[in-house]
Amino acid sequence: MLRKEQSHVVILGGGFGGLAAARALNVPGVRVTLVDRCNHHLFQPLLYQVASAALAAPDVSAPIRKLLWRQKNATVLMAAVQRIEVEKKRILVEGRHIDYDYLVLATGMTHAYFGNEKWAAHAPGLKTVGEALDVRRRILRAFESAELESSIEERRAWTTFVVIGGGPTGVELAGSLAEIAGRTLARDFRRFDPRTTRVILIEAGSRILSTFPEELSRKACKQLEALGVEVRTGVRVTDLGADFVELGSDYITTRTILWAAGVRASSLTAQLGVPLDKGGRVWVEDDLSVPDRPEVFVVGDLIAKTQDGKPLPGVAQLAIQSGRYVARNIVTTVAGRKKCDPFRYVDKGSMATIGRNKAVAQIGRFQFSGFFAWVLWLMVHVLGLVGFRSRLSVIVEWAFAYFTWQRRSRVILEVPREPPAFGSAEVGGRIIRMSEPAATEKETTPAAPLRARVAFAPVSRQAAGDSAVGR
Repeated sequence: MLRKEQSHVVILGGGFGGLAAARALNVPGVRVTLVDRCNHHLFQPLLYQVASAALAAPDVSAPIRKLLWRQKNATVLMAAVQRIEVEKKRILVEGRHIDYDYLVLATGMTHAYFGNEKWAAHAPGLKTVGEALDVRRRILRAFESAELESSIEERRAWTTFVVIGGGPTGVELAGSLAEIAGRTLARDFRRFDPRTTRVILIEAGSRILSTFPEELSRKACKQLEALGVEVRTGVRVTDLGADFVELGSDYITTRTILWAAGVRASSLTAQLGVPLDKGGRVWVEDDLSVPDRPEVFVVGDLIAKTQDGKPLPGVAQLAIQSGRYVARNIVTTVAGRKKCDPFRYVDKGSMATIGRNKAVAQIGRFQFSGFFAWVLWLMVHVLGLVGFRSRLSVIVEWAFAYFTWQRRSRVILEVPREPPAFGSAEVGGRIIRMSEPAATEKETTPAAPLRARVAFAPVSRQAAGDSAVGR
């Protein structure tokens, strides 16, 4: 039986902000329910390395239940939130209502295609593990398809990669693609030279890494060009499809397009009934609560707020700091004490890696580029990972890649298909329908079904093996 004095805090989202809030709420008198569509916390800054075959998915993710298993006042639910009912102080989850005393919205951002939602099918983004595995499949499949082609034009299309968006994710993806083609796969193919691969980075603004100082943007551009990346700034995508990207009058033939250009807030913010910015973020009060709703808080990327004349950046540090701050405010309120001072974000620096020994970093008023910035980037990201196992695994993988130029996570995982129906078998990727045997007295005995199952067992084991690899 729960004590009456316990306050129930519901946290939506198990990312940096949600996890930080949940951990900081490990105090008496508070009960926590964390709801997320996935069962894992994701270290999103390294997700592009899963997409580029440098790391495996478990290296950058960890089960939320495992991270909170010692916290007895915390319950984790893997479910999708259907509705927030702020008037009744409850949420609707999988058809069930959950009441709350305090609500923390930490669901983060998703992709924005600027009204061209049809582009999503041809230009996947990079926000989840599933999307990272899909991008990795597309990248590796492109090289395999190029090996199959005898037409120079078709081969060129398969080995042309277009990355749309010149922010940190786009820059890091473009640099990784250039290194994969130029070094990792350079000697693996016989019918074409992967070093002829073309990587194009497109940015609508006047420069890449626009949130960085101009000098660092310029250095990052030079480092990308040294890897062979074509950097195009000041141009906008007017259309794209399965095999092309249109930049006004310019037309690029390509079979692999990756999206890193825009984000928008989770759709749940629209259910709060409060003012939002054009990206769907919530204009919050100084204590990060929703206007006229002191029991509802917003953390991380969903915050629309300026500080020193600049909007708060959508980075992991903002999510962590705001999550902890909101938790402290809830704890002081539950204890009957005065609320904390207004939230103030502490900028601990910005970093972006371009490739091996190449990166840019800004820490306070200091700026770094090249090898030293790359070492700083490595250290910060290893320390940011959750759990010793993940840190050790990433260090080992990076050391292996550094000395060998190889990426071990180069397995192409295809989309799972329906298993063959009984009476058919898969041979060479084709489903072959087998004719039914004529009914005989011997086949109608109880032993006949057993023989049929034994005959089909090898196909079932193969299917099971494929499924296990897919997981």
